[in-house]
Amino acid sequence: MTTAYITHEDCLLHNMGPDHPESPVRLQAIRKVLERTGLMDHLDQLTAVPATPEQIQLAHAKLHQKKLEMKLPREGVVYTDEDTALCPHSLDAAQLAAGAVILATNRVLSGKANNAFCAVRPPGHHAEYNLPMGFCFFNNVAIGACHALLQPGIERVAVLDFDVHHCNGTVDIFKDRPEVLVCSTFQHPYYPERYCEIDRPNIINCPLPAHSANTLFRQAIENAWMPALEAHRPDIIFISAGFDAHKEDPLADLNLDEEDYRWVTQQILKIANTHSQGRVISVLEGGYNPVSLAFSVQAHLEVLAGF
Repeated sequence: MTTAYITHEDCLLHNMGPDHPESPVRLQAIRKVLERTGLMDHLDQLTAVPATPEQIQLAHAKLHQKKLEMKLPREGVVYTDEDTALCPHSLDAAQLAAGAVILATNRVLSGKANNAFCAVRPPGHHAEYNLPMGFCFFNNVAIGACHALLQPGIERVAVLDFDVHHCNGTVDIFKDRPEVLVCSTFQHPYYPERYCEIDRPNIINCPLPAHSANTLFRQAIENAWMPALEAHRPDIIFISAGFDAHKEDPLADLNLDEEDYRWVTQQILKIANTHSQGRVISVLEGGYNPVSLAFSVQAHLEVLAGF
C-alpha cells in the first residue's frame, strides 16, 4: 500500500502564543516519532501547496477569507474569538492545510496513493460556512470533500470525525447536502455545543459522556457509524483525525488510547475497501499532549500503511 504523508514546514509558523495548546510542537512531535520508529521511510512524503480562494469557497462564504485577511496582524496576535488567534503567518498556514487535503484527494483519486494523511495545522473541523472558531479558520476536510465531489465518479462522500470535540463546522457545511454523510463521536456536554442535536438523516452524532469507558466509543462506531456507512456506500472517505479523546490529553475527559485509534482506523479501512476502493484521506485535527498525539498518529498511520 502507498500512503501519502502531506505537510509543509510553514504550518509551524502559525503560533497563537507560548501557552496556547494548539502549538507547532504538535507537528514536531509527530515527525520525531515517525522518524525514530522508521515509519516515515515507508510513507510517500509530499509538500502541500496552498488552496486557492476558489477552492476555499467550495466550503465557505465568498467573503469568509477576506474577513480573516482584514483581521490579520502585522505582528503579535489578534483573537477572532476567546480561543482562536491570528498571527502574521496564520492564514498562509491555513491555506496550506486546506491545500494539503486537496493534494491528498487528487493523489488518491489518481491512483498514485491508496490513502493519505495530512499532518497540518491549524485544524479545521470547527470552522463553519462563515465563522472561524475553536482554533480553526478554514474547514480543511470539508474543502477536500467538496473538491472530491467535483471529480468524475465521486457522487457520495463520508466524513468521519473521532475528535473529542463535535465537528460543528463540518455539520454546518454539509447539513443540507445528503450526498455527504457526517459521522462524529464526541464528549458531551462539551465544547462547542453547536449542532450536536441536529436531526438530519446524513448526520450521525454519537455523544459520549465524560470519563466513559472506551467500550462506549467502540459501540458507537459499530452500532451507529457502520450501518450508516453501509447504507451510504461512499465513493471516498475523509477522516477528521483528532486524537484529543486520548486519556492523557489535557483538554478533555475521554479514555481512548493508541489501540483504540488503531482499531477505529481498521474499521474505517474495512468499509473503504468494501465501498470506496480503499480511498481514505485522513486530516489531523486535535490532540494536545504531544507525546500521546505522536504515538496515536503512529498507530493510525501503521494501519493506513498496511503494517
